[in-house]
Amino acid sequence: MEDVLDVYKLPYTEKRPVVCIDETNRQLIEETRTPRPVQPGNVALYDYEYTRNGVANLFMMFEPLAYWRTVTVTKQRTMQDFAHCLRYLADIRYPDAEIIILVMDNLNTHSLASLYATFEPEEARRLSQRFEIHHTPKHGSWLDMAELEIGIMSRQCLGRRIPTLDKMNSEVQAWATQRNNQKVTVHWHFTTADARIKLRHLYPRI
Repeated sequence: MEDVLDVYKLPYTEKRPVVCIDETNRQLIEETRTPRPVQPGNVALYDYEYTRNGVANLFMMFEPLAYWRTVTVTKQRTMQDFAHCLRYLADIRYPDAEIIILVMDNLNTHSLASLYATFEPEEARRLSQRFEIHHTPKHGSWLDMAELEIGIMSRQCLGRRIPTLDKMNSEVQAWATQRNNQKVTVHWHFTTADARIKLRHLYPRI
């Protein structure tokens, strides 16, 4: 926990960006009847029946000090999907960074081993050297600021029926672009000193 909190105290620098990454999933749900929009004196109406079109997985990548986030939508959650997110960060988003500092939870696919499960060893090694990994502790995923962004995205963008992967992608990209343009971020205040007081029951007794 203190390791992640120390990362959040680092000053902003383009050469060593701090990026939080997390993921969630949502059912793809299609209407069976055309909803009735809001009308004067009447609320919107939706039929209780719907068609399930599978599940979309959403990877949230969030750099709080740069007011930037993006969401990658995939059909499934695999090591390969995660590895391609890492390559996007290394080669497209931060090609000139000396090191990319990643904060993420301990989900089984969230490791640099995903690179070796996806790419040739030389490429996997090249990419792995671009990252410095900081895992949140077990049951401590709330320390990952990407999880906070996912919660906001869920309330502002995903609280309705979205039928397809393409529609899901267009909706979350529009949401992310709007927040980026507005320079919205998370202002983190919880510190190591706070943890030692408020969460002292988690520390070993000596």
